[in-house]
Amino acid sequence: MVLKYEQIIVAVDGSKESKWAFKKAVGIAKRNNAVLNLVNIIDTRSYAAVEAYDRSIAERAHKYAEELLTEYKQEAEATGLEKVNILVEYGSPKTMISRDLSKRLVADLIICGATGLNTVERFLIGSVSENIVRSATCDVLVVRTPEDEV
Repeated sequence: MVLKYEQIIVAVDGSKESKWAFKKAVGIAKRNNAVLNLVNIIDTRSYAAVEAYDRSIAERAHKYAEELLTEYKQEAEATGLEKVNILVEYGSPKTMISRDLSKRLVADLIICGATGLNTVERFLIGSVSENIVRSATCDVLVVRTPEDEV
């Protein structure tokens, strides 16, 4: 039996670990001729208090996410990968990635970095990657090393 991935989600947030996850996801998607879904979740809980004073913060976060994903999409396509989607979503990354998006996209693999940008949240309530591993119904690859490290 040969395991072949068809729908891959890679969660990126601008951290170096998510960049490593992206690089490894591109390689896996190419080897499997899979669809690569580049995802950034804008955590609405982080902006709730700040938005009372600055309404443009959500717009700036969305613009940053789109620019980041567009850059990653171009990089993936430059390697010869043909099926690349970008998704910017709002909500809790912990539930959006492993439950909502994985079901909607019928994902068979989720790839994420071992750590991300939000150290305070990780300390207080656990990491996004930890939650994905616990709650996903498909395979999960948590990336801890750069692409070129063995």
